[in-house]
Amino acid sequence: MTDSNYSPTVAYLGPEASFTHVAATQLFGNTGLVSQPTIPDCIEAVTAGHVAYAIVPLENALEGSVPMTIDYLFHGSELFINAEISTPIEQHLLVNEKQREALDNLDSVQSHPHALAQCHKYLQYHYRRTPLIQTTSTAAAAKYISENPDLRVAAIGNRLAAEKYGLHIAEENIHDFHFNHTRFVVLSLRKGYLEEESHSENSKTTFMVKLPEDDRSGMLHQILSVFAWRKLNLSKIESRPLKTGLGNYFFIIDVLENEDHPMMMGAIEELASLNCSVRSFGSYCTYEQKPSR
Repeated sequence: MTDSNYSPTVAYLGPEASFTHVAATQLFGNTGLVSQPTIPDCIEAVTAGHVAYAIVPLENALEGSVPMTIDYLFHGSELFINAEISTPIEQHLLVNEKQREALDNLDSVQSHPHALAQCHKYLQYHYRRTPLIQTTSTAAAAKYISENPDLRVAAIGNRLAAEKYGLHIAEENIHDFHFNHTRFVVLSLRKGYLEEESHSENSKTTFMVKLPEDDRSGMLHQILSVFAWRKLNLSKIESRPLKTGLGNYFFIIDVLENEDHPMMMGAIEELASLNCSVRSFGSYCTYEQKPSR
């Protein structure tokens, strides 16, 4: 934080050496980090006031939004986004040192669902008949095989996980596409900026927009026009189920502007005049993390 004597508590999707842990250390350092086993646990920890912040994955460049984060954040949560960090994702095949010779005869490959999907082509080519086991995080898979050296299993994870849990990197960079990043967001109970060095100059604001109950033809076009004529740049728009029935959706909209800007304030007022329900998750800075070598 800006005060070097202040060390906030931060919940992150653990265990240590997960990609979320890497993102958390980039913003907060190594002090005050609290590992949580699942994304809901992270969100509930900050909602209950047990920690000041939670950092969770929101979107991957290859696999899209993280449904678990979206559902817990946008359905009933009263949290705000204070920062975003984009982290490069490099996936490696990890094995216990005792299983270095078992690569051709593995009983399973384990990792987070997104990591398994990001390495689909590699797994299809090398381990087509090997069961793929989903875990809560890449680090959880790495920790598991480190604690079970006699099992013929491999994990997919990052280099830090290999170092942390004493694993052998059997093959590097097995992800299908090499421009792979994940957006992580920092959540808190209050609106506000988490300001560190090297953040982007432009602010970003995230809205949740629900259409009016008397939904009519051209309504989405009207909503987009609210931003278009004001020259407000949208970096993302995504529809998500309202969970009230088939065909009922809300929209997540990211705008590259601070919500206090006069044009943004006018846009919110116009959306309200269209009988749309609008919730702001706050304005925040974005950060780019460089690949580790």
